[in-house]
Amino acid sequence: MSRGIPSWAAVSGLTAGAMAVVSVLAVQASGSAPGGKPTAAPPTPHPSVSKQAPQTPPPVPPNSDTGKRIVYSVSQHRVWVVPRSGPTSTFLVQPGTVPAQIGTHYVTGRNATGTGSDGVKVEHVVFFEYTAETWVAFSAPIDDKVTAPSSSLRTGAIRVHRADETKIWNNTVIGSTVVVLK
Repeated sequence: MSRGIPSWAAVSGLTAGAMAVVSVLAVQASGSAPGGKPTAAPPTPHPSVSKQAPQTPPPVPPNSDTGKRIVYSVSQHRVWVVPRSGPTSTFLVQPGTVPAQIGTHYVTGRNATGTGSDGVKVEHVVFFEYTAETWVAFSAPIDDKVTAPSSSLRTGAIRVHRADETKIWNNTVIGSTVVVLK
């Protein structure tokens, strides 16, 4: 009968192997490599997510008339929809190359769909001024891509995302007030 490996040697070998596996797992679990040096920095939340409070949208400008109206700030590229009752909505817009004139205007026309003077297919067009041989109107591109128009175009199109333009559309009729501020 042949003699194999002594039992104490087999047990010692298995124990050493098990200790090696446990050591490797412990190092992986702690995030450290042998020698105590970290393998990677622990993840940290992005600063904009962790410590900043949500920004409060700017209130309706005080010099923008009263009552139900649409307020458009040319310099801020921002619109406020002020309904007769309920909360005011505000959002950024992309103006055309022909700016709206400062003052109080009234909605003169509405088109459910159409093509803008820049060739963009649009919906919920709300016209409120005719200036420099072009109409100034709020509208939403059908594809919802709100981009700056080419500087070579003469357009009074004030482009708005579809969800926001729906707020303008639902709060205006012919004769509704549009206040344009600097």
